[in-house]
Amino acid sequence: GSALKHLVCITRLEECPPCFVYRSCIFPYLFLTPPPLGSVKLPGYVAAPHPFVLVPGPAAEGAVELGLNLFGMANRYLAYLVHALREGARQGLRKRTGPLTLVAVAQESSPGSADWRPIFDPAGGLQPLAAPPAVWPGAPRRIRLELDTPLRLRLRNELVAGEQLEFRAFFVSLLRRISLLSYFHTDEPLETDFKGLAERARGVRFEQASLSWKDWTRYSSRQQTKLKMGGLVGSMILNLEGGEQFWPYLWLGQWTHAGKGTSMGLGRYRIQTLA
Repeated sequence: GSALKHLVCITRLEECPPCFVYRSCIFPYLFLTPPPLGSVKLPGYVAAPHPFVLVPGPAAEGAVELGLNLFGMANRYLAYLVHALREGARQGLRKRTGPLTLVAVAQESSPGSADWRPIFDPAGGLQPLAAPPAVWPGAPRRIRLELDTPLRLRLRNELVAGEQLEFRAFFVSLLRRISLLSYFHTDEPLETDFKGLAERARGVRFEQASLSWKDWTRYSSRQQTKLKMGGLVGSMILNLEGGEQFWPYLWLGQWTHAGKGTSMGLGRYRIQTLA
């Protein structure tokens, strides 16, 4: 984030909101995401959902892998993000990390295809693929949702513990997130029967849930402190017979993530089809 701000900032103000280009600058759009003036959704809120998700990759000796999911209009700024990442890596991602070199960037040809194509090399520059629309497969009968990173859900202003997690709370939170992402970051806001879906979700139960709380902290350079970001990890089994209407949103959620702290990689889950 700081590398991107240094790259695009034209006024060098310490804080962004007073700046006269606050609502047209790339950095606030990506990292602060103020709702447009007069927005019908989130009136009174200072921030909408950020149009990206960072996905930390598996640790490997001598290498760091980082995934990046971009939504809607944020795809226009991929080149800026790649350049900022390269500059940030040169400075070291953390105080204890030495300088790094960005050696490759690959892009999945379509979500879930596992067809990764190289789009960057230091000599040849960046050649991104066109961002394809998401096309989900047919709904399976039974699925397992594997929570890879902590899921932080709030219900009545309290973090949800494992025994409290119900399908309706999970699904409504996910549906709201997808709706807001489409509203603020695409030209085609999601139109669906939100009330009807939420009501039908009330009658759905996880067949099985094996969940535990995982403590997790991250360091905030802006706040100069460690933040507690713990949440639920584990798995839930869901029977989708008669609940096929939930499937597109559950499938998309593998890329949007669910709950709080999603832009930093929290709430990531994978779907496995069961017999």
